[in-house]
Amino acid sequence: MTNMTPATPSVKPKPRPRPQVMRLTDAAAARVQELTKRTDSEIVGLRVGIKNGGCAGQSYTVEYAHDIRPTDEVVEDKGVKILVEPKAVLFLLGTEMDYKSDKMQSQFIFNNPNQTGACGCGESVQLTAAKLD
Repeated sequence: MTNMTPATPSVKPKPRPRPQVMRLTDAAAARVQELTKRTDSEIVGLRVGIKNGGCAGQSYTVEYAHDIRPTDEVVEDKGVKILVEPKAVLFLLGTEMDYKSDKMQSQFIFNNPNQTGACGCGESVQLTAAKLD
């Protein structure tokens, strides 16, 4: 009789946890909640993206999201949903979304580690894709 050792099951490495694309400050989350509650139509959250244009090359987009698309990256933070367009995910990875309001303007601010430049007027930015290790 031959000595048979039991076969060791192949152990699959655990996948690395997927990083959250964005996070929100308390001020941004409160503003998103306020905006989604005061609309006349069904809003599931805000859709955030990047578009080409402006003197620095790109700008952030923010609009009401009436539905969740199959390709959206859904970020749930502080009780609200942010839907990130697929082509913007690598440019927004690690971004903190804030909200500032003063006498002259109110706006969402993106503190983005992937931002390499901005125009003088602040309307457009230059972004590079996040490097994944």
